[in-house]
Amino acid sequence: MVEDLLHSQPGILNFGIFFLLATVLLLVILGFVTYAILAERKVMGFMQLRQGPNQVGGRWGLLQTVADVLKLLLKEDTIPKLADKPLFIIAPVIAFAPSFIVIAAIPFTDKLQFADLNIGLLYYIAISGLTTIGMVTGGWASNNKYALLGGMRAAAQMISYEIPLVMSVLGVILLTGSLNLNDIVAAQENVWYILLQPVAFIVFIIASVAELNRVPFDLPESENELVAGFHVEYSGFRWAFFMLAEYVYMFAMASLTTVLFLGGWLPLFSFLDFIPGAVWFALKFMFVVFLLIWFRSTFPRIRADKLMEFAWKILLPIALANIFLTAIIKEIFKLL
Repeated sequence: MVEDLLHSQPGILNFGIFFLLATVLLLVILGFVTYAILAERKVMGFMQLRQGPNQVGGRWGLLQTVADVLKLLLKEDTIPKLADKPLFIIAPVIAFAPSFIVIAAIPFTDKLQFADLNIGLLYYIAISGLTTIGMVTGGWASNNKYALLGGMRAAAQMISYEIPLVMSVLGVILLTGSLNLNDIVAAQENVWYILLQPVAFIVFIIASVAELNRVPFDLPESENELVAGFHVEYSGFRWAFFMLAEYVYMFAMASLTTVLFLGGWLPLFSFLDFIPGAVWFALKFMFVVFLLIWFRSTFPRIRADKLMEFAWKILLPIALANIFLTAIIKEIFKLL
């Protein structure tokens, strides 16, 4: 019945169903963001030999992030006198909206997906790049030199690391012959692509961290250089929107990594297929999120000039070499 309604002509009922499902997804993601922040603080505390949040919500600090969000919502919303007010107001929305939109194309299981697009991977890459416009807009509209520098760094970093990110997934596309994310998962039924494309996986993870503006690639908002970068003039819920975009992208990028290289919802071994696909996806997803948190706790921030050199002189040639080798190996197997 629901499938018939979803595939029927657009109407009020059809719109209502999609709106309700999108609202549920948003609530799930907000729950993830709330406890991903807590998990990050607890894991970092463990790695730095301290406890992390342990007051609000019991010894585990389960309500600490909730309290932080309430504090942000109660803070005064300030707008600099000389700022470009319309752009200043809309910039956080521009930064956040693409992070939520891209999740529509990600298949969490073979039956749990909002949009089964034939070009799902291309859709993700194209839409995710729009967030940088929000960062640059916020930095420029703030009329602050630190914010402008942060916005410019965000644009330069996105352009530099988007290329090796795309190049790294071309090997996966060559093996699968499709841009459809469901097809990519189905092609990993016998072996996951992390085993067939280990170099691509490493390049993809590194470029993903840079795209997320996380340590060690957090140059656009480096506190000891640019105070807070492109969002230095933001406060309250507008600042929270920028932070929300970052963690929603963590959710999206971890999900995409799971789909591209870890077999999505497919089990580790065939005899474990009695475990639901959603459970397998969640376990792999949490592994990738832990990696991102681990990187933040381990690596120091990279220098700005080294950041650009690393993308163009190291990651890009490695990604190109991987494409070349993948194409050769695929042709050899065809001949055999």
